[in-house]
Amino acid sequence: MLPLEQHRVPPVWLVLVLLAISAFAFTRPIAVHAQDEPEAGAAAPAADAAALAKPEAHKAKSTLWWIIETSGLIGAFMLLVSIYFVGLVVQLFMELRAPVVAPPELMEKCEALLAKRDFNGIYKVAKDSACELGQLIATGLAALSFGFDHARETIDRQSEEITVGWEKRISMLAVIGTLGPLVGLLGTLKGMIASFSVIALSDTQLKASEVAGGISEALILTFEGVGLSVPAIYFFAVFKNRVSQLSVSTLNVADDFIFRVHTTAQKKAPAPTETAS
Repeated sequence: MLPLEQHRVPPVWLVLVLLAISAFAFTRPIAVHAQDEPEAGAAAPAADAAALAKPEAHKAKSTLWWIIETSGLIGAFMLLVSIYFVGLVVQLFMELRAPVVAPPELMEKCEALLAKRDFNGIYKVAKDSACELGQLIATGLAALSFGFDHARETIDRQSEEITVGWEKRISMLAVIGTLGPLVGLLGTLKGMIASFSVIALSDTQLKASEVAGGISEALILTFEGVGLSVPAIYFFAVFKNRVSQLSVSTLNVADDFIFRVHTTAQKKAPAPTETAS
């Protein structure tokens, strides 16, 4: 058994429930009411008065579709980033796991070959494996002929290279978490400029719907930017801790195995027992 800690996976079912609730809330129809026209005067015909007395006509519109229209190109960009973010998180959850980084079956094969003193077989099995632990063992065995201390230094350098590669991948989560609010702020400025442009360029009485459109755009884009940034920062912290734990645990396993290979190689092979005639 490898002394690698089992990592707790965040409750994925809770995320799915929240997404389902959000989808239900965003697909509920909203009523878009038409603005009342001012009355023509006191001498309006009775038919017009009856028409004005009728219930106000309204048009049902999906909240999700309204959000898509209001978000515009900035919202489409954040949607693409969100799709990339979800794919990256799923991929990291699948790859940054102890059974993937240091599979138990690899150590079982290496232990069996070590018991047979088949050092070439150990090197071949470790080199052919695609996991990080196999890379460390193969690197250590290749450098073991120059001494155990040199082999440990080589393993340490190889482990640092692997860790840097992991950190480079998870750094995209930090980039998304940093740029999310800034892109939302860009949408906020765009929406506020649109609202105040309506006020500045209007020569007649303003309609509330014209001003509210820009304000709605500003608030929605701000919400989308923050909504993208918060989970990105959270998952960056989760995977950063996971990378640290996996790198240390895998290095310890490889170092311990190389030490046992070194001590086994120093011992003389047992003489074959003679069969009585």
